[in-house]
Order: sequence, then structure tokens, then C-alpha cells
Amino acid sequence: MQGIIYEESSVLYFFFITLVLGGVGAWMTGRACAATWRPYGALVFYLMVLGVAVRFIHFSIFGGTLLSLHYYAVDTIVLMAIGFVGYVHTRTGMMVRQYYWLYERAGFLGWRAKA
Repeated sequence: MQGIIYEESSVLYFFFITLVLGGVGAWMTGRACAATWRPYGALVFYLMVLGVAVRFIHFSIFGGTLLSLHYYAVDTIVLMAIGFVGYVHTRTGMMVRQYYWLYERAGFLGWRAKA
């Protein structure tokens, strides 16, 4: 997987920076966009900026490639997946809490109309 998903000598660097640090940032970005009723387009833009920040951390601390489109895409796709799950989870909670007479929770990421 080295060279395809991550470029550092150990997968732990990728795990810590992209999945832990970037993932928490992406989750919080998704929550913030959902809480302020922003559209998906704003979330995509913010997560792309976060992808640049994660790529810079790889570059500055571990000597990774800064201007690599391949690794930027990998990092950003991972961040978008986490960010969109945070967005939908938060939006589900908001819909169920604010419109409790119309909707009920239908799993972790969904709601349905009450019967």
C-alpha cells in the first residue's frame, strides 16, 4: 500500500495525520456546516482546504511531497468521507430534534416520517 495510499515509511504517519488529526477536523467541519444549514458545496470547499492543510503537515513534519496531486487526492477523499458522515449524522440529529412531530430516527445516518 505504500506508494499508493501513503508515501511515508510507515502507515502510522498516515494514520495519525490523515485519519486522526484530519479526520477529527473533517468531522467537526461537517458538524459545523450541518449546524449552520450550509449546502454540500460549502462543505466540499472547506474539506478541500483542509486537505491542503493535511498535505502541508505531511510535508513539514515528515518530509512528504507538498505538491503531489495524487496524495492530495487520497487525503482529501478520506477527509470528505469522514466530513460527509459527520454532516449527515448532525443533520439527522437536527431534523429529529427540531421536527420531532414529523420525523423519527432511522439508524445512524437517516430519518423517516412518523406514521
